[in-house]
Amino acid sequence: MSLHTLTTPAISKKSETKLFVAPLLNRIKKESKQEFVEMQQTFELMGWGELPDELKIEIYDDVRFMVQELKGYYSSCDQFVQQRRNTVHFWVSSFQDGICSLEAAIKALKVRWLA
Repeated sequence: MSLHTLTTPAISKKSETKLFVAPLLNRIKKESKQEFVEMQQTFELMGWGELPDELKIEIYDDVRFMVQELKGYYSSCDQFVQQRRNTVHFWVSSFQDGICSLEAAIKALKVRWLA
């Protein structure tokens, strides 16, 4: 047995994976926190900060894409995108004004995926 074999610590596959995964998970955690704070600020600026979490979850993607467009990441002139935004504003306003229930707003805003 050589001296090198005795003095070099053996790194197992498990610890190699830990060394790789830990920084990745930390980065994801940090980015998630930043996105959460940014979205909360956006909801507050739009006057939607007091909405129930169930409704916020339903319109999360819509609001996120509005923010991205405002930041200049892309521009959408699509009539269906504008129609969806109008729908979101209508149902959120209707809920805030007490015109409809939370369940009705969520049901109206639920995205129906093509199958």
